Amino acid sequence: MEHLGRSRSAAFFDLDKTIIARSSTLAFSRPFYAGGLINRRTVLRSAYAQFVYLLGGADHDQMERMRDYLSAMCTGWDVETVRSIVADTLHHIVDPIVYDEAVTLIEEHRAAGRDVVIVSSSGFEVVEPIGAMLGADKVIATRMVVAEGKYTGEVEEYVYGPHKATAITALAAAEGYDLKDSYGYSDSITDEPMLAAVGHPFAVNPDRALRRVAVSRGWPVLDFSKPVALAERTRFHEVRRPAVAATLVGAGLAAAGALLYVARRRTRGHDAG
Repeated sequence: MEHLGRSRSAAFFDLDKTIIARSSTLAFSRPFYAGGLINRRTVLRSAYAQFVYLLGGADHDQMERMRDYLSAMCTGWDVETVRSIVADTLHHIVDPIVYDEAVTLIEEHRAAGRDVVIVSSSGFEVVEPIGAMLGADKVIATRMVVAEGKYTGEVEEYVYGPHKATAITALAAAEGYDLKDSYGYSDSITDEPMLAAVGHPFAVNPDRALRRVAVSRGWPVLDFSKPVALAERTRFHEVRRPAVAATLVGAGLAAAGALLYVARRRTRGHDAG
């Protein structure tokens, strides 16, 4: 097995307000409404919940209320319908709210040979396609109980708080990750156990409680502020690469021309002498 030869490492990213600027689940409230899963009142409640979430961060009580709210909201939903709506609206909903700084970090970790793992309390059916879009290697997310193709409203596995630390520890054991050589990123004090489990923790857009912890423990604090459309970002890099290549070729031709010019002058000078 690969991990027996040498230690591997990973970069563990929280999703909401770390990679994307909003709550991933609540961001899909309008498509869910258009798909007939929720009514207009629920859309308005979701918008309010999004506002509260963004304004005040997420402490333990808020996360528990969020779990209860989402459980009640999705009871009876058809799982395939949810997956279809997310697939159809993913780029329209999530693409514009991805932090450019987060995408750069993901690219750097992948270039360094680390696995990128998204760890989120949002539902797996929402997080998995977002992870695929971002090029994550693995996704750890909340799973709901499903019976006859529909959500029962019960939570099978709630990936929140200390459960995130337990989940990444189990994954590290299975995949051979060295957690001391791994990285962690989150915005919330509820993810302190996950950040404390890795050797390189970072507080991203931290709430006040996490900022205090980060400062007291010497954890770096990152401020992400540039949501960018992935499609535009990709086009920028594709355009930039040929431009850079053309510049290098142009510089090479110019250098070659200069050398040829100098060589000819030397030859002429030699002939004249």
